[in-house]
Amino acid sequence: MAEVDLSAGTVEYLDTGGEGPVVVLLHGVAMDGSLWRNVVEPLRSDVRCVVPTLPLGGHRRPMRPDADLSVAGVARLVAEFLDRLGLRDVTLVMSDWGGAPALVSEGRDERIGRLVITSCEAFDNFPPGVPGGNLLTSAKLPGGISLAFRLLTFLLDGGAASSQSPDREEDWGHERGRFHARKWLDPERGPRGRCAEADARGRGGCQP
Repeated sequence: MAEVDLSAGTVEYLDTGGEGPVVVLLHGVAMDGSLWRNVVEPLRSDVRCVVPTLPLGGHRRPMRPDADLSVAGVARLVAEFLDRLGLRDVTLVMSDWGGAPALVSEGRDERIGRLVITSCEAFDNFPPGVPGGNLLTSAKLPGGISLAFRLLTFLLDGGAASSQSPDREEDWGHERGRFHARKWLDPERGPRGRCAEADARGRGGCQP
């Protein structure tokens, strides 16, 4: 995994390299660049895929104490990332996190040739729906993010039912989802390590 030092801190990223058109893939809240692993693999022979892990809760490297991690701040960080790597005429693909309008409104879209926006917040739906509102409230409370993720783990486990073997094909999909979520959230079950408590601005990261 490559790294680049930006004004907010160190950002890790995957770069497949090559001379093809550049596609930059951005993940959403509480995720990392691995979100796009099944997209990058079939694309890498034709395009150069660049996949940063943004400071949105799934990052391993904590940001600096004075980092601006607001929506506009992270959008500016994306623009700085493109600048530092010298990327131009980029196809920017965004999921979940609604930073595309901020990039445009901040006037930092000069390196972007195309935008692909999938399942993102927009207009007055920000943070999106009940989950977004709950996340915002949790982030304002000391220890709130940790509690929210522990609750998520409990809900994904499904109580005693999660220990039963799935009988139907669709149940296997749910079981795989539970496994990967537990692997991410529980430091004892996988290589990602312990997620540090994030403060109200989302700082902190997963410590190896």
